[in-house]
Parts: sequence; C-alpha cells; structure tokens
Amino acid sequence: MQRVIVFLMIAICSAGSLSAQEKIKWMSFGEALKTQKKEPRKIFMDVYTDWCGPCKLLDKNTFQNPDVAKYVNQNYYAVKFNAEGTESIDYQDFVYTNPNYDPKRKGRNSQHLFAHAMKINAYPSIVFFDEKGNLIQPLPGYKTPQQLELFLKMIESDDYLEITTAEAWEEYQSNFESTFKS
Repeated sequence: MQRVIVFLMIAICSAGSLSAQEKIKWMSFGEALKTQKKEPRKIFMDVYTDWCGPCKLLDKNTFQNPDVAKYVNQNYYAVKFNAEGTESIDYQDFVYTNPNYDPKRKGRNSQHLFAHAMKINAYPSIVFFDEKGNLIQPLPGYKTPQQLELFLKMIESDDYLEITTAEAWEEYQSNFESTFKS
C-alpha cells in the first residue's frame, strides 16, 4: 500500500511538471502590433492552414519544445495566423480580408489577402516583423527546434542585417552553435 501511495505521488508530481512546461503565448496580429507600441519587440508569426500536416507537426514538435517556447516568449510577440481564415488584418493603413473564403468548402480554401501580400507560397511559414511592425522575412517550411533556433537568434539580435552574401550566410551557419535541446 505504501508503495502504491509513493508511486501515485511520483506520478502526480510528474504530471504537474509536464503541465507547468512553458508554452508559447500566442496572440492575434492586431494585439501584437498594439502591444509593440507600448513595448517594442519583434513579431514571430506562424502562418498555417487547417489542412496542413507539416503545420501540425511544427506545433507538436517545435512549438512545444520548452527552449523554443521560452525564447519566443522572452524575445518576440508570437502570432498564429490562418492563411486561409477569415480574420481581418489592419496593417499599414490597409485592411486585409479573405473575400473568396467559402465556409462550405472542405480542405483547402482561398488564400487570405494578407498571406498573399507577404508572398507566402508554402505552409507552414514563419514570418518575422521588426519592432515597428515592418516585414523582415518569411521562412517557409517545417523547422526542427534547432533549425528554428538559428533564425530566432539571428533575427532577434539583428545579425541578419549584416548577412548580405551567400558566403556570409554560409559562415554564419557554420559558426552557429545550437543550445536548444531536442
């Protein structure tokens, strides 16, 4: 009986520590832009679709990683944006919508005008914006925590501004040391 109680206590404590694991604090793009005005910080946007398998893997394998979550929460405003959704995006004096969205349609739907304006052509894509809300760069495709770490740190530190050639990019990548765990 005593062993059962000890086992249950260990199981409860383990479950508690798993649920206490840091998660990315997602917000809408409008909230991120508004919050930026009070406390400037870059924006990290996950552009996804409901039908996208690699998008779901990115959520599960990369965004659930404690190192990724902690770094994103400390250094960025994190935004989830459905590239085929119906959210209105008020950005740089223009309101972007998805006028061709068909609520009866299953699977793929029409692309949101904001995703089109950002030149998103693959899902998932991660898009970075500077502290003033200006587009830096979309990053297409699934990324592991370690692959994403390179971009998170390069953009947060503004190192990307110094990388102007293919050779500089190769050198940056070869000198980068990952600290995120799998």
